[in-house]
Amino acid sequence: MLRGMRILTGLQPSGKLHIGNYFGAMEPAIRLQSQGEAFYFIANYHAMTSLHDGPALLANTRELAVDFLACGLDPQKAVFFRQSDVPEVNELAWILSTVCPMGLLERCHSYKDKVSKGIAANHALFAYPILMAADILLYDSTLVPVGKDQKQHLEVTRDLAVKVNEALGEGTLTVPDALIRDDAAVVPGIDGQKMSKSYGNTLPIFGEEKPLRKLFMKIISDSTAVEDSKPTENSTILALYKLFASPSDYQAMVKSFQLGGTGYGTYKSQLWEAYWSYFAPMRQRRDEILADQGYVDQVLRQGAERARTAASNVLTRIRKATGLSV
Repeated sequence: MLRGMRILTGLQPSGKLHIGNYFGAMEPAIRLQSQGEAFYFIANYHAMTSLHDGPALLANTRELAVDFLACGLDPQKAVFFRQSDVPEVNELAWILSTVCPMGLLERCHSYKDKVSKGIAANHALFAYPILMAADILLYDSTLVPVGKDQKQHLEVTRDLAVKVNEALGEGTLTVPDALIRDDAAVVPGIDGQKMSKSYGNTLPIFGEEKPLRKLFMKIISDSTAVEDSKPTENSTILALYKLFASPSDYQAMVKSFQLGGTGYGTYKSQLWEAYWSYFAPMRQRRDEILADQGYVDQVLRQGAERARTAASNVLTRIRKATGLSV
């Protein structure tokens, strides 16, 4: 264990978890849960920027909990909780908003990108980085595993922590560091763009075998003839295969691309088999969790209690520094 390291990761319950979520946040978080004090949460407040269906949010939240546990999150090693079970996060978000320059939010590319894709603009979507900063700073987090697309938001968090410390005293908030896995920071979707639920181009972690296999067959490819050499640069198939295959199997596919004589359908089938095999142990664990009624509720309840204890300690310190309490 790395002494003094507190790790934090959150995932939105805005739809089925996909392999971009897994490799961008879940897999690094699961590896890190044995190396420090880990706080992992379901970001259901964040999901409300685009999801306004109560029953759907509730169902998605539970499904995310099941899936994260199935993928290897250990509640004996990590504090696992719902964001909404720690209301202190909203008070800290307000405090941070009082020192956050508008220009800092206006420069965030994620907001502009989502609006350009047709997602309705609202204040919560615009102020998303402030709530994300509160999520991180509320637990004195020191290391935050994030996808490459969230790097800018982590920089906003660091800026806000520095501003608070300058105004209220050094050490009022802990300034966190980002952990970005460069080789899988941006996972492509079936259309070749960054995989995102917002874009409808995802490959789920769990699901029925036949529909998922059909989805893999829809992965974008060019019109190169079967007998011809195929481009390896910017290949969605190769980028995804590298996540699941051994280094030797990956290099074999690259060589096959270059030689020609094999169609994209064959490569997609190989990708599918590698994916299906990779998640087989997680599917088994998921079935076990679903068979144990009450287990997930117990994990989240205990996690919320531990999270609120940590949050209360930090917020008490901040309230005194701001003059909100004595």
